[in-house]
Amino acid sequence: MRRFLSVSLVACMVALSGCERTDAPTETGQASAAFRHDLSGDVSGYYVPLAPTTVGDWSLDRVFVGQPADFAAWEAGDGQGDFAPIRLVVGGIAVRPTAYRVEDDRLRFEGTAEGPGEVVFDGVLDPEALATARRNLGDEGPALVGTLTVDGQTVRDVRLRWSLGD
Repeated sequence: MRRFLSVSLVACMVALSGCERTDAPTETGQASAAFRHDLSGDVSGYYVPLAPTTVGDWSLDRVFVGQPADFAAWEAGDGQGDFAPIRLVVGGIAVRPTAYRVEDDRLRFEGTAEGPGEVVFDGVLDPEALATARRNLGDEGPALVGTLTVDGQTVRDVRLRWSLGD
């Protein structure tokens, strides 16, 4: 009988080890889905408006994009930590992401901050313009063009040039 129970127990353990786990999603899993990047190259740097960009009472100062390793670290920590790999500065206030999707030719940012409220930027990156700007250590042409929404008010055709930083 013992042998039968031992064999049965081993068979059950083997059968269970092959099963997929189907636990309900945790908040951690939901957080990581909100933060996604798919980059084959480096699009890091500061993106600064070519012309003053104002939405309601708020002006867009810059968009910061970190390096691919910064995105990977942020996503591994489920969006926690002091250094967000992407953020917008609106009216002097750094807005941290609540969600983002960054690809080689696309950038979508969603965040909130005290003051401006909800901030959304949805833009298209121009890889050729970005490469030219990097070669020249800055360029006056747009490398990122998109739509900015601050607290429900929207401005379209926001044009930003790439910069090494402040």
